[in-house]
Amino acid sequence: MKDIIKLLQDDHEYYNGVGKNYLSNSNIGDLLKNPKNFNAVQEDNKNFLVGRYFHQLILEPEKAQAIPHIDLATRRGKAYDSFLEENNLKIGLLTKEKIMMENLVETMLNVDEFRALIQEQDVQYEVPMVKEIHGEMWKGKADIVGSEHLIDIKTTGAIDKFKWSVRDFNYDSQAYIYQELFNKPLVFLVIDKTTRMLGMYPVSDESLERGEQKVIKAVEQYRKFYGDNPSEDLDQFYFYEEV
Repeated sequence: MKDIIKLLQDDHEYYNGVGKNYLSNSNIGDLLKNPKNFNAVQEDNKNFLVGRYFHQLILEPEKAQAIPHIDLATRRGKAYDSFLEENNLKIGLLTKEKIMMENLVETMLNVDEFRALIQEQDVQYEVPMVKEIHGEMWKGKADIVGSEHLIDIKTTGAIDKFKWSVRDFNYDSQAYIYQELFNKPLVFLVIDKTTRMLGMYPVSDESLERGEQKVIKAVEQYRKFYGDNPSEDLDQFYFYEEV
């Protein structure tokens, strides 16, 4: 198991290598809403790119320093196309996005309690773990493993609605899975991309219970269509629900 966890420290192995043998929270949405999309390759997009840069600034600053960027208003035109070609990229970070994320990080680290959680002594960043949960093997990579808590850092477009984002974007199942993997309570540290308002959100028992139910249902779907002995034909899948 230690050898697997060591391998999963590498992003390529985690997302495209040995990590493919494990379920993860990113599978929850597809298994519950459209099992045909399970493990489909997701193209990189602006939101993934900018969000990843935000995380790297805090958790892997050496990687953030190596990210190229270009000072353009939009991702169009010959200059942008040349930038992609020169850097062997499919999508590029704009300088204005880089500055915006750096300002968000500065705001977050300026708050004493946030900085203390993020930079606690002996804290570990980007920690992978695997474990059997409800009969299937799951993986996760915690942003921050502290002495008493797991910390997950997120940006949002509407911090006053983050409680609903926990449900809608499956952060509840993420919290449940990660607490099972690491045996520590999870806290979300969140910053609004527009207002720079900060929020600290411990995960309630209600959210954990809802997250566990999502995991149970996802496992059921996985076993129906993708497990060792699938019981149903994926091509025959459809939703049936009274409305």
